[in-house]
Amino acid sequence: MSFKFGGALKTLACVAALGCMSSSMAYAETLRVGTEATYAPFEFAAEDGSLTGFDVELIQAIGKEAGYDKVEVLNMPFDGLIPALMTSQIDTIIAAMSITPERAKRVAFSEPYYTSGLSVLILEENKDKYPKVDSLKGKSLCAQIGTTGAMTAETLSPGKVKAFNTEPEAFMELKAKGCEGVVNDRPINLYFLAQTAASDGVTEINEILTAEKYGIAVHKNNKELLEKLNAGLKKLQENGTYDAIYQKWFKLTPTTK
Repeated sequence: MSFKFGGALKTLACVAALGCMSSSMAYAETLRVGTEATYAPFEFAAEDGSLTGFDVELIQAIGKEAGYDKVEVLNMPFDGLIPALMTSQIDTIIAAMSITPERAKRVAFSEPYYTSGLSVLILEENKDKYPKVDSLKGKSLCAQIGTTGAMTAETLSPGKVKAFNTEPEAFMELKAKGCEGVVNDRPINLYFLAQTAASDGVTEINEILTAEKYGIAVHKNNKELLEKLNAGLKKLQENGTYDAIYQKWFKLTPTTK
Protein backbone atom coordinates (compact mmCIF):
# COMPACT_ATOMS: atom_id res chain seq x y z
CA MET A 1 0.00 0.00 0.00
CA SER A 2 2.72 2.35 1.01
CA PHE A 3 4.69 1.40 -2.10
CA LYS A 4 1.72 2.11 -4.35
CA PHE A 5 1.08 5.40 -2.57
CA GLY A 6 4.69 6.41 -3.02
CA GLY A 7 4.52 5.40 -6.68
CA ALA A 8 1.41 7.50 -7.12
CA LEU A 9 3.18 10.47 -5.58
CA LYS A 10 6.08 10.00 -7.95
CA THR A 11 3.69 9.76 -10.87
CA LEU A 12 1.91 12.92 -9.80
CA ALA A 13 5.23 14.66 -9.32
CA CYS A 14 6.31 13.67 -12.83
CA VAL A 15 3.02 14.86 -14.29
CA ALA A 16 3.35 18.16 -12.43
CA ALA A 17 6.94 18.55 -13.59
CA LEU A 18 5.98 17.85 -17.18
CA GLY A 19 3.12 20.31 -16.86
CA CYS A 20 5.49 22.96 -15.58
CA MET A 21 7.93 22.23 -18.38
CA SER A 22 5.16 22.48 -20.97
CA SER A 23 3.93 25.71 -19.43
CA SER A 24 7.47 27.10 -19.38
CA MET A 25 8.01 26.15 -23.03
CA ALA A 26 4.72 27.75 -24.07
CA TYR A 27 5.57 30.84 -22.04
CA ALA A 28 8.97 31.08 -23.71
CA GLU A 29 7.34 31.16 -27.15
CA THR A 30 5.56 34.43 -26.35
CA LEU A 31 7.50 37.68 -26.01
CA ARG A 32 5.61 40.05 -23.72
CA VAL A 33 6.38 43.64 -24.67
CA GLY A 34 5.43 46.75 -22.74
CA THR A 35 4.75 50.06 -24.46
CA GLU A 36 2.82 53.30 -23.92
CA ALA A 37 0.49 53.60 -26.91
CA THR A 38 -0.11 57.34 -27.12
CA TYR A 39 3.15 58.18 -28.88
CA ALA A 40 2.42 58.22 -32.60
CA PRO A 41 4.07 57.36 -34.90
CA PHE A 42 6.07 55.07 -32.58
CA GLU A 43 3.19 53.38 -30.78
CA PHE A 44 -0.51 54.17 -30.80
CA ALA A 45 -3.95 52.59 -31.10
CA ALA A 46 -5.40 52.17 -34.59
CA GLU A 47 -9.08 52.79 -35.30
CA ASP A 48 -9.88 49.13 -34.61
CA GLY A 49 -8.15 49.32 -31.23
CA SER A 50 -5.09 47.32 -32.22
CA LEU A 51 -1.66 48.69 -31.39
CA THR A 52 0.49 49.86 -34.28
CA GLY A 53 3.38 52.18 -35.10
CA PHE A 54 7.09 52.05 -35.83
CA ASP A 55 8.09 50.48 -32.50
CA VAL A 56 5.28 47.92 -32.65
CA GLU A 57 6.15 46.73 -36.16
CA LEU A 58 9.86 46.71 -35.34
CA ILE A 59 9.55 44.59 -32.18
CA GLN A 60 7.21 42.18 -33.97
CA ALA A 61 9.81 41.71 -36.70
CA ILE A 62 12.63 41.37 -34.16
CA GLY A 63 10.62 38.85 -32.15
CA LYS A 64 10.05 36.76 -35.26
CA GLU A 65 13.77 36.81 -36.05
CA ALA A 66 14.49 35.84 -32.44
CA GLY A 67 12.33 32.73 -32.77
CA TYR A 68 9.22 33.74 -30.85
CA ASP A 69 5.90 32.37 -32.09
CA LYS A 70 3.99 35.33 -30.69
CA VAL A 71 4.82 38.90 -29.75
CA GLU A 72 2.25 40.28 -27.31
CA VAL A 73 2.36 44.08 -27.01
CA LEU A 74 0.81 45.42 -23.82
CA ASN A 75 -0.24 49.04 -23.32
CA MET A 76 0.52 50.70 -19.96
CA PRO A 77 1.52 54.10 -18.56
CA PHE A 78 5.06 55.15 -19.49
CA ASP A 79 6.18 55.56 -15.88
CA GLY A 80 4.93 52.05 -15.10
CA LEU A 81 6.97 50.30 -17.80
CA ILE A 82 10.25 49.82 -15.92
CA PRO A 83 8.49 48.70 -12.70
CA ALA A 84 6.52 46.16 -14.79
CA LEU A 85 9.78 44.89 -16.27
CA MET A 86 11.45 44.67 -12.86
CA THR A 87 8.55 42.57 -11.51
CA SER A 88 8.47 40.25 -14.57
CA GLN A 89 5.03 41.35 -15.75
CA ILE A 90 6.65 41.92 -19.15
CA ASP A 91 9.83 40.64 -20.80
CA THR A 92 10.93 43.78 -22.59
CA ILE A 93 10.06 47.42 -23.31
CA ILE A 94 9.92 49.29 -26.60
CA ALA A 95 8.41 52.74 -26.16
CA ALA A 96 10.63 55.36 -27.80
CA MET A 97 12.67 55.09 -24.60
CA SER A 98 15.87 57.13 -24.58
CA ILE A 99 18.99 55.39 -23.30
CA THR A 100 20.07 57.40 -20.27
CA PRO A 101 22.61 56.70 -17.49
CA GLU A 102 19.82 56.80 -14.92
CA ARG A 103 17.71 54.19 -16.72
CA ALA A 104 20.78 52.07 -17.50
CA LYS A 105 21.27 51.62 -13.75
CA ARG A 106 17.96 49.77 -13.59
CA VAL A 107 17.63 47.99 -16.95
CA ALA A 108 19.82 46.70 -19.78
CA PHE A 109 19.42 48.31 -23.19
CA SER A 110 19.76 46.84 -26.67
CA GLU A 111 21.89 48.47 -29.31
CA PRO A 112 20.27 51.80 -30.30
CA TYR A 113 17.55 51.40 -32.93
CA TYR A 114 16.66 55.07 -33.44
CA THR A 115 18.32 58.46 -33.05
CA SER A 116 16.11 61.35 -32.04
CA GLY A 117 16.31 64.86 -30.63
CA LEU A 118 14.09 67.14 -28.62
CA SER A 119 12.22 70.15 -29.94
CA VAL A 120 9.68 72.59 -28.54
CA LEU A 121 6.19 73.39 -29.81
CA ILE A 122 4.64 76.79 -29.12
CA LEU A 123 1.55 78.67 -30.28
CA GLU A 124 2.07 80.44 -33.60
CA GLU A 125 0.95 83.68 -32.03
CA ASN A 126 4.02 83.50 -29.78
CA LYS A 127 6.67 82.75 -32.43
CA ASP A 128 8.14 86.25 -32.21
CA LYS A 129 7.99 86.18 -28.44
CA TYR A 130 9.86 82.86 -28.26
CA PRO A 131 12.28 82.72 -31.23
CA LYS A 132 14.74 80.47 -29.37
CA VAL A 133 14.36 77.72 -26.80
CA ASP A 134 16.29 79.79 -24.25
CA SER A 135 13.60 82.49 -24.48
CA LEU A 136 11.29 80.02 -22.70
CA LYS A 137 13.48 79.86 -19.60
CA GLY A 138 11.40 80.42 -16.50
CA LYS A 139 8.12 80.03 -18.40
CA SER A 140 5.45 77.40 -17.79
CA LEU A 141 6.21 74.29 -19.87
CA CYS A 142 4.44 70.99 -20.57
CA ALA A 143 5.81 67.50 -21.10
CA GLN A 144 5.01 63.84 -20.59
CA ILE A 145 5.88 62.45 -17.17
CA GLY A 146 9.03 60.32 -16.98
CA THR A 147 10.43 61.40 -20.36
CA THR A 148 13.66 63.16 -21.24
CA GLY A 149 11.46 65.96 -22.54
CA ALA A 150 10.22 66.46 -18.98
CA MET A 151 13.79 66.38 -17.66
CA THR A 152 14.92 68.99 -20.19
CA ALA A 153 11.88 71.16 -19.49
CA GLU A 154 12.77 71.09 -15.80
CA THR A 155 16.28 72.40 -16.55
CA LEU A 156 14.75 75.26 -18.53
CA SER A 157 12.07 76.14 -16.00
CA PRO A 158 12.71 74.53 -12.61
CA GLY A 159 9.47 74.02 -10.73
CA LYS A 160 7.34 75.30 -13.61
CA VAL A 161 6.79 72.08 -15.58
CA LYS A 162 3.37 70.48 -15.93
CA ALA A 163 3.86 66.74 -16.42
CA PHE A 164 1.05 64.74 -18.04
CA ASN A 165 0.46 61.02 -18.44
CA THR A 166 0.29 61.29 -22.24
CA GLU A 167 1.60 63.61 -24.94
CA PRO A 168 -1.91 64.43 -26.29
CA GLU A 169 -2.73 65.85 -22.86
CA ALA A 170 0.36 68.05 -23.01
CA PHE A 171 -0.58 69.28 -26.49
CA MET A 172 -4.13 70.06 -25.30
CA GLU A 173 -2.74 72.07 -22.41
CA LEU A 174 -0.64 74.13 -24.83
CA LYS A 175 -3.67 74.77 -27.04
CA ALA A 176 -5.63 75.85 -23.96
CA LYS A 177 -2.79 78.28 -23.13
CA GLY A 178 -2.06 76.42 -19.91
CA CYS A 179 1.65 76.46 -20.74
CA GLU A 180 3.95 78.30 -23.13
CA GLY A 181 5.60 75.30 -24.79
CA VAL A 182 5.69 71.51 -25.04
CA VAL A 183 9.11 69.83 -24.87
CA ASN A 184 9.07 66.50 -26.66
CA ASP A 185 10.86 64.19 -29.09
CA ARG A 186 10.98 65.92 -32.46
CA PRO A 187 9.49 63.00 -34.49
CA ILE A 188 6.44 63.07 -32.22
CA ASN A 189 6.15 66.83 -32.54
CA LEU A 190 6.42 66.65 -36.34
CA TYR A 191 3.82 63.88 -36.49
CA PHE A 192 1.47 65.97 -34.35
CA LEU A 193 1.93 69.00 -36.63
CA ALA A 194 1.42 66.96 -39.81
CA GLN A 195 -1.31 64.53 -38.84
CA THR A 196 -3.77 66.16 -36.49
CA ALA A 197 -6.26 68.99 -36.88
CA ALA A 198 -5.53 69.86 -33.24
CA SER A 199 -2.17 71.25 -34.38
CA ASP A 200 -3.78 74.30 -35.99
CA GLY A 201 -2.20 77.40 -34.49
CA VAL A 202 0.84 75.49 -33.24
CA THR A 203 4.39 75.70 -34.59
CA GLU A 204 7.88 74.44 -33.76
CA ILE A 205 10.80 76.55 -32.57
CA ASN A 206 13.46 76.07 -35.23
CA GLU A 207 16.05 74.54 -32.90
CA ILE A 208 16.93 70.93 -32.17
CA LEU A 209 17.96 70.03 -28.66
CA THR A 210 19.89 67.06 -27.31
CA ALA A 211 20.41 64.09 -29.61
CA GLU A 212 19.05 60.91 -28.06
CA LYS A 213 19.23 57.24 -28.89
CA TYR A 214 16.32 54.89 -28.29
CA GLY A 215 16.85 51.36 -27.02
CA ILE A 216 14.85 48.24 -26.20
CA ALA A 217 14.96 47.55 -22.46
CA VAL A 218 15.21 44.17 -20.74
CA HIS A 219 15.85 43.04 -17.18
CA LYS A 220 19.55 43.28 -16.30
CA ASN A 221 19.61 39.55 -15.49
CA ASN A 222 18.13 38.52 -18.83
CA LYS A 223 21.28 38.53 -20.95
CA GLU A 224 19.96 35.74 -23.18
CA LEU A 225 16.98 37.82 -24.28
CA LEU A 226 19.17 40.87 -24.80
CA GLU A 227 21.43 38.90 -27.12
CA LYS A 228 18.43 37.59 -29.08
CA LEU A 229 17.00 41.08 -29.52
CA ASN A 230 20.33 42.52 -30.63
CA ALA A 231 20.83 39.67 -33.10
CA GLY A 232 17.30 40.13 -34.46
CA LEU A 233 17.77 43.88 -34.86
CA LYS A 234 21.07 43.39 -36.65
CA LYS A 235 19.50 40.89 -39.04
CA LEU A 236 16.68 43.33 -39.90
CA GLN A 237 19.21 46.08 -40.55
CA GLU A 238 21.19 43.83 -42.86
CA ASN A 239 18.29 42.44 -44.89
CA GLY A 240 16.53 45.78 -45.49
CA THR A 241 13.50 45.14 -43.28
CA TYR A 242 14.49 47.87 -40.82
CA ASP A 243 14.76 50.43 -43.63
CA ALA A 244 11.35 49.45 -44.98
CA ILE A 245 9.65 49.83 -41.59
CA TYR A 246 11.44 53.14 -40.97
CA GLN A 247 10.46 54.63 -44.31
CA LYS A 248 6.87 53.50 -43.88
CA TRP A 249 6.47 55.55 -40.71
CA PHE A 250 8.82 58.48 -41.22
CA LYS A 251 9.08 58.81 -45.02
CA LEU A 252 12.79 59.44 -44.46
CA THR A 253 16.14 57.66 -44.68
CA PRO A 254 17.05 56.17 -41.29
CA THR A 255 19.30 58.38 -39.20
CA THR A 256 20.73 55.41 -37.33
CA LYS A 257 20.81 51.66 -37.60
